[in-house]
Amino acid sequence: MNIKLKWLCGGGILFLLLFYPKLFGIYYTNLFLTFAIFAVYSVSFNLLLGFTGLFSFGHAMFFGVGGYGTALALKHISGLPLLAAVFAGMLAAAVFALILCPIVIRVSGAAFAMLHLAFGQLMFVMALKLRGLTGGEDGIGGFPLPPLSLPGLFSIDMKSPENFYYFALLILGVSLGIMWFFVKTPFGQVIVGIRDNVKRVEYLGYQVPQSKAVVYTVSAAFAGVAGSIFALFQNLISASALGILTSFAPIVNTLVGGMGSFFGPIWGSAIMEVLLEITTRYTERVELVQGLILILIIMFFPRGFIGLIQLLKQR
Repeated sequence: MNIKLKWLCGGGILFLLLFYPKLFGIYYTNLFLTFAIFAVYSVSFNLLLGFTGLFSFGHAMFFGVGGYGTALALKHISGLPLLAAVFAGMLAAAVFALILCPIVIRVSGAAFAMLHLAFGQLMFVMALKLRGLTGGEDGIGGFPLPPLSLPGLFSIDMKSPENFYYFALLILGVSLGIMWFFVKTPFGQVIVGIRDNVKRVEYLGYQVPQSKAVVYTVSAAFAGVAGSIFALFQNLISASALGILTSFAPIVNTLVGGMGSFFGPIWGSAIMEVLLEITTRYTERVELVQGLILILIIMFFPRGFIGLIQLLKQR
């Protein structure tokens, strides 16, 4: 019965995703895409915090670098295919993570968090100052959005909101699938061991710094994918994508949804997106409302939404 129910729920979700634009219109489709982008971004962050125990205050670095990588590639490389542009953003974020790895993987705890806060602010200031490259406060916008094409077979116009919705959903869904597979591999168990007892993992013969470097790079790469899709969706990427509020977004989503659970950040992103939509209709003090909700969750539901569901199941 449970298996039949799961298949039924899965079929219902698939039906809803396929016909979402026609059922809810362009406004709520754009709202759903924003949620999906930040869900993938938050899951990539949770690979560090929830699964490896590395708390970063600067994850927006990779989100922003991914967006800038895609925007600059489309702006300066004529005829660049759409998938190649997304890959350029992903690659830019991964390479940037590899550059930081020799410094950041040797620390943990508060040092890791503060180091990323410093690097994040450095990248934010550089995005503002390097106007010739990043566009400064105005950012990079109006870059061409090429069609999704396979020569001789098909060409799909991505300027259509509905077509872009399906493209973004496919890329983000594949990204979630790969991250799900990543945490379910034996290496995924190693990084959980690093979170729980790093000395025991070292005793078993695993190289902890190298393992941290792998998960750090994977996390950055998929944050870059989310940033890339965000830049394509907005047709704009600016320094705000590297700002401290963008770094706090996955932290809040992860804490609200449930740290350490793969689906926790997805639920957290959905909850915060709905709250944002509701609160903006009644007040401009959105951050105050979100802060109060976060305080209440930390005080009364420290394991987040997933922990609450598990508690209700046990009772």
